[in-house]
Formats: sequence, structure tokens, C-alpha cells
Amino acid sequence: MSGKRTVLVSGGAGYIGSHTAVELINAGYNVVIIDNLSNSESDSVTGVEQITGKKVDFEVVDTCNTERLKQVFDRYEFDSVIHFAAYKAVGESMAEPLKYYQNNLVSFMNIVSLMKEYGRPNILFSSSATVYGDAEHLPVTEDTPRQPATSPYGNTKQIAEDILRDCCRAYAGVNGIALRYFNPIGAHPSALIGELPRGVPNNLVPFITQTAAGIRECLSVFGNDYDTPDGTCLRDYIDVVDLAKAHVAAVDRMTAGKMEENYEIFNIGTGRPVSVLELLTTFEKVNDLKLPYRMTDRRPGDVPAVWAETSRANEVLGWKAEKTLEETLRSAWEWEKKVRNIK
Repeated sequence: MSGKRTVLVSGGAGYIGSHTAVELINAGYNVVIIDNLSNSESDSVTGVEQITGKKVDFEVVDTCNTERLKQVFDRYEFDSVIHFAAYKAVGESMAEPLKYYQNNLVSFMNIVSLMKEYGRPNILFSSSATVYGDAEHLPVTEDTPRQPATSPYGNTKQIAEDILRDCCRAYAGVNGIALRYFNPIGAHPSALIGELPRGVPNNLVPFITQTAAGIRECLSVFGNDYDTPDGTCLRDYIDVVDLAKAHVAAVDRMTAGKMEENYEIFNIGTGRPVSVLELLTTFEKVNDLKLPYRMTDRRPGDVPAVWAETSRANEVLGWKAEKTLEETLRSAWEWEKKVRNIK
């Protein structure tokens, strides 16, 4: 492969993975996508190719399968991997913890082990703001103490961070960055890729767009009695394209040898708290729609408020969230309309 370096993207057919593949290609990287398609579609790889005009190397691979993964390492020359491949439904993880520990941790340890074995130095891990739990002080910084995880899913993120940190300390030539995402929403402005959950969505924006499309009868807002300005939960919603660009900035940092330590952590958010109700009413306003919704009881495990302090990512990575909430919610609806063939 010619030109800029190659990046292996595990889980690259997924929501965040596909958007990141686009931004990597736009930045001049070659991309190899592997995905087992357990919770994603190969159509998104086609979407990546349509957006970028570049053919993408794509293989159906389960990262828990060491032998299959070794074949990928043998076949492609890359010095960086972005690891997205993981199960991600909080509720399901509560019901099936072993499934989550087995998949999310074994797949990650396989990646780290092979990076070490093959002398491929740079690992970018897709972590989550769930590691902060119900933080005492807001906004949260990278130095905010992690709270005990409220779900097996959240715990897999904490454990994987610890695995990466310990491996970076122990093994010369292994570099790791963990990006702690807040709440990724929206879709690519082309409407060629976006979030397409199977079954009932676990995340708020796909539930909103599916309600607008008539697939869901009514939207439930879980709790309106929190100690927040309008009583609903506060979150930091980040456009998925902005989030994808943060991965490019992190890979740039690793491949240029600019890391100050060989394990680094960055919050990736907007730094602006938005309530569930504000998100809902903004979606209605920008898309000229009215949604049926009802206030219901709080949902177990939901923290009242969490949002990011982003100055480390802004200053060290040279990255900043740029898209407005209005732009993002418009893109989410355009994507839903395209998927559902709504004119």
C-alpha cells in the first residue's frame, strides 16, 4: 500500500468505526476494516467507499478468534490499530455479564497481544465516559477519579483501560491512547452512513428518529425530577463526525512520535451539558416535527449529569468539537429518512 500509513480499524463497519474510517481516509491514511457484523452491516463499508471514493480493504473477522486475527496481521502492514469491536448495550450486559466480559476483554487482549508480538506499536482504544460514573465534581477531567462501574459493559471499558495502561508500562514499544467518549449522535452529512441499531434502540437519538419515523409509538423520557435546570438528565452530546476526527488527531499524535508518555487518556466531548428535554425540543425545532413523548420514572443506572472538560484534547491533540447541536440533529433525521425511504 502506498502513501500515508495504514490503520487497522476493528469494528469498522459499526457506527463510530465507519465514520472514523471516512475521516482517516480523508486525512490520507490507508484503512483496513475488520468486523464480525454481529451488530453492524457491510453496507456501511460501501458507504465509506462512496463518501471517500476509495476502495477499502474489508474482512469479516471476529477479533475473539486469534487465528483469524493473526491472518490479518500477516496479510497487512499497519503500525496503528483503532479498537472499536465490542458489545455495547448496558441493559443486555446486566442480563448477560459473561457474554460481555468474554467478548469485550478477550477481543481487546487478542489485539494488544498481537500488536506486541508483531511489533506494531500504536493502539487507540475506544473507551467511554461511563468510567466516571456519578462524578462528585462537574465537568469531569481526565484526572477525575473513576467510579465503580454501574454495569458489566462499563466495567469492560475500565478493565480494558487498565490492561492497556499496564501493557504500555510493561512492554517497550507499545503505545496506547484511550479516548473517553461522551454521547455520540448524528450521522454523516451525506446520509450514506449513520447509526442503525438492531431492534429497540438503546440510545436516545435513534429512539427519537424512529419515533419521528413512526416506528416507535411514543418516546419515554426517564425521569423529570433530577436536580437539573429542567429536571431531566444532562449529557454531553457530540457529533459523530467530530468524534471521528478526534481519532485521526490521536493517530497523528502516535504515528508522529509526539506522545509525552506511552499511555495517554483524552476526554472527547463538547464541554456543553444538554438536557434530554432540550435535545428533544431542538430536534423538533430544526426538523419542523412534533414528537409524542411522555415523562416516566427514572431508569436504574442513569446518572443525573455528566459532561466533559475538553481542554486537554483541545490543546494537546489540537482537536475541538465544531458542529452545532442543530446540525447534528438535522443529520440524524436525514439519515433516518434515507434508511426508511421517507421523502
